[in-house]
Amino acid sequence: MFKIAFIGGGINSAIGEVHRAASQMDGFFKLVAGAFSTHDAVNRATAETWGVSLERTYADYKDLLAKEKGKLDAVVILTPTDFHKDIIVDALRAGFHVVSEKSLATSVQEGEEIAKVIAETKGFFCTTYNYTGYPMVRELKQFIEDGKLGKIQQVQVEMPQEGFMRLGVQGEPPKPQAWRLKDTVIPKISLDLGSHLHNMVYFLTGERPERIVADQSTFGLFPQIVDNVGALAKYTNGVRAQIWFSKTALGNRNGLRIRVYGSEGSAEWFQLEPETLKTCDLRGHVSLCDRTGEVKIANQPRYNRFKAGHPAGFIEAFANYYEDIADCLSQFQKTGTFKSKYVCGIKTSLEGLAMMQAAAKSAQTDKWENV
Repeated sequence: MFKIAFIGGGINSAIGEVHRAASQMDGFFKLVAGAFSTHDAVNRATAETWGVSLERTYADYKDLLAKEKGKLDAVVILTPTDFHKDIIVDALRAGFHVVSEKSLATSVQEGEEIAKVIAETKGFFCTTYNYTGYPMVRELKQFIEDGKLGKIQQVQVEMPQEGFMRLGVQGEPPKPQAWRLKDTVIPKISLDLGSHLHNMVYFLTGERPERIVADQSTFGLFPQIVDNVGALAKYTNGVRAQIWFSKTALGNRNGLRIRVYGSEGSAEWFQLEPETLKTCDLRGHVSLCDRTGEVKIANQPRYNRFKAGHPAGFIEAFANYYEDIADCLSQFQKTGTFKSKYVCGIKTSLEGLAMMQAAAKSAQTDKWENV
């Protein structure tokens, strides 16, 4: 069992409880320390709620790095993206293995600084992209690798949400976290949602973006930020992608949808119906399969904590990813390196920043931009 500490991710955060539950679901990790919040009351309440000793709960992450050296297998960075670069760099230089919530950083420049330190320290680093942990997404990846769709031609991927426009039950306006309402070189929506879509296309196809043309707009209640992005992208081996992500798409809670089209067939997965994969062949035969069907990946015991018909969801998908991280940490401790078809390292994380930064530039120039 790997001993970990959280930096950020207090009980008042959007993602902390998800990481806590997912990391410990299958017994691969134990949360033993943390600097959960810069607010003392939240920090202490988080520790008490999660059973972390107050003696190993720190008001400042630098104190954690100083006093927990040699006691942890990894630190997990769950702060707002604006703070990732400095914390990741400090943790790596202090000799810690690092797991970071996406997005890697706020710009290509910051990402390159992180990559430089990883190379210098030869440290372990990975980024969490939990949607790739869904069993049927992994089945789709295997489906593509087995050539069942033929040559991949097009990918359509979208992630519409409504959180920057949808009113509450009493008509009250939404109240996003303050850091999400300050765009940087790359708009926050692209760091938050766009990075997932870049990762998903690469995860499924293995192709990398080369050029992109994009449009950015603001439709919601926060005029200072971009809240809707549409893009066309050219990938290696002639693959084309259509990408849309939004926080002002009323009626969509989190509508992640992936459609892959090849020369021999197509496949579709929708997060709100995560247990099924829809496929179609050249003769128009449409099929639905789930974990009980003729599958190679999704029927493995690790993806069936309970029998099919009892849907596995978001946290279970995240737990699948954490199991892969545990495998990578084991490899790294033995060999000083790791290899995984599932876990996202620095190269792909940095490429995601480059793609989103090129999209932001394209929206300004009205031209195709190189990634």
